[in-house]
Amino acid sequence: MAKSLLTDRLTSTAALQRHMRALLQLDPRLRPIAKRAGAFEIRLTPGGFSGLTRIICGQQLSVASARAIWGRFAALPGALDPSTYLTLDEATIRGVGFSAGKYRTVRVIAEAVVGGELDFDLVETLPPEDAAAYLTAHKGIGPWTAEIYLMFCSGHPDIFPAGDLALQKAVGHALEMETAPTAKQLIEIAKPWSPYRHAAALLFWKYYAVVLRKAGGIAL
Repeated sequence: MAKSLLTDRLTSTAALQRHMRALLQLDPRLRPIAKRAGAFEIRLTPGGFSGLTRIICGQQLSVASARAIWGRFAALPGALDPSTYLTLDEATIRGVGFSAGKYRTVRVIAEAVVGGELDFDLVETLPPEDAAAYLTAHKGIGPWTAEIYLMFCSGHPDIFPAGDLALQKAVGHALEMETAPTAKQLIEIAKPWSPYRHAAALLFWKYYAVVLRKAGGIAL
């Protein structure tokens, strides 16, 4: 059985504390990094169609913009249900701030859910690697989107979105690398942090926000 299946989901403060203790034991280099970053909390959001749509909404936006657009979108009658989303026209969805691309992406996902091709209950039963592969097999869901969903909607403990630019910059700075690692390099760097890579990602996002004085790595 994969290590990540033997590790509890990251769905509570107590779980986060356990994961952080174990992570810092695995790699003592992270202890001064954690001290500089300071305390942080887990961030969870409901899953399913609405959870995935919220992640798509926030892509390539500031946290403030994403929250404002999501608030307007969520207030639309039926927007959070895939069946009724399909009854809403493009002008209505774009009127709250969605781009044309995001409107089309969410529509394709809604069609897959309604058609029984995308089963979020099944996602919860799969190991993280299989769950990510299942999600990305559907048009419009890229690796970053799948990984963020598995972290913040499913609480998978062993996910590390190596393609996230904020994580690349934070790890490069914290580990005193000459340049920020590429996604491929970061995958290798993060391997020793398994099965607590979710906690490691949270740590480096907080480090990015505090030490590099940015707004954070994701909009949720």
